[in-house]
Amino acid sequence: MNDCTIALSGARLTPYPSGALFWEAQSLLVVSDLHLGKSDRIARSNGLLLPPYETRDTLTRLASDLDKTKAKTLLCLGDSFDDPAAADALCDDDLMALAGLQAGRKWIWIEGNHDPGSVGLGGTHRTIWRQGPLIFRHIAEPGAAGEVSGHYHPKARLAARGRVLSRPCFLFDSTRVVLPAYGTYTGGLGWTEPALRGLFGRGAHAAILGDPVRRVPVPA
Repeated sequence: MNDCTIALSGARLTPYPSGALFWEAQSLLVVSDLHLGKSDRIARSNGLLLPPYETRDTLTRLASDLDKTKAKTLLCLGDSFDDPAAADALCDDDLMALAGLQAGRKWIWIEGNHDPGSVGLGGTHRTIWRQGPLIFRHIAEPGAAGEVSGHYHPKARLAARGRVLSRPCFLFDSTRVVLPAYGTYTGGLGWTEPALRGLFGRGAHAAILGDPVRRVPVPA
């Protein structure tokens, strides 16, 4: 059971072990950086063939989170596709799976740096989205408040039994939340790297993915 919650501008948000963020009061599920079609993009760009199953795996996990939360709205925080051509290259089975997830709920695509502009897959397309006291965008902006974003794929670096372990995590303080990447084929940026650490003041925390999600202070 996950008892970790994030308080942001009066909203209570629940980080899930998958990397999704649930705002129960708004029946809103938020995910970031799906990077659907990454294996296709890599094959097109350099000929390297990866097992082409990451899209189906990502959509399967998303289906599970939607079933658990019964969310009425799904918000994708950008880089949902690894590049614009990846959206056009989805196979029929993946297109049907995506259409099934969209059916009966509001679906919002936020533009990312990998997928600028809209894709013809239904839903609403925006550069940012405002709901209640919160603002949702792909890349965090310095000085923003009540902001939920993605882009950086944050990962915690933890020492355990003489080894350094890397785990995806949410990063948050009283002003913002940065989500981990949800996609199956995604890397990450260490939580103390300047690009990430500079977004947060003292008292920042990480919610490290696992069952249960574990809250720990972010090192200075």
